[in-house]
Amino acid sequence: MPRHSPSLDRATPERIAETALLLVDEGGPEALTFRALAARLDISLASVQRRCTDLAGLLDLCTDHLAARLPEIEPGTDWATATETRFTVLYRVLAAHPGLVALRGARPWLGPNLLARLVEPQLADSLAAGMTPEEAITAYRRMYLLTLGSASFVDHRDPKAAQAVTRTAVASLDPEEFPVLTGSLAAIVPAVVDHEVYYGALRQLIHAADPARSGAGRNQQ
Repeated sequence: MPRHSPSLDRATPERIAETALLLVDEGGPEALTFRALAARLDISLASVQRRCTDLAGLLDLCTDHLAARLPEIEPGTDWATATETRFTVLYRVLAAHPGLVALRGARPWLGPNLLARLVEPQLADSLAAGMTPEEAITAYRRMYLLTLGSASFVDHRDPKAAQAVTRTAVASLDPEEFPVLTGSLAAIVPAVVDHEVYYGALRQLIHAADPARSGAGRNQQ
């Protein structure tokens, strides 16, 4: 029998994901390296690499670990409520870890937990509510892209810094060339970190796609 490795016991997928997220949250995207992760876990570099062979695998592990926090919606919940619940929780999870969002970049956010807790039930609910497959996919993509973009646009963990960057950038503009931007500084700066901008936009998308309002559900009867 192969010799048991205590390092592998310490390098569970859960511990690796939690520790990797902690490194990114503390030091930003550049802080996440296999050597730093191994040191924080007090295990060998080889033990980490056995669990996730490369950075892509490590990021997949982290994102699916976070996706486990997405809610399981009670059967019978109306479509609009279920949809808003799923996407607002996803937004909060992503906004809490901007470094991870930055590291993943354009990589697809896929994994067993995300598929099982968001994608599959959301599409299934949409079909059950009366949408066609094309309508269900379109509605999902619109809300997903809104959520991902809104979470990654600024570091919501440090709103003062995000506002300061925006204020400096707009204040440096020539008022004659950019009269609207420079004249609207007081309105622009708070909006940069206002979560209600996202929540309002999400509700608008839900309202527009809701089969109960559009009549899609009635057409299926």
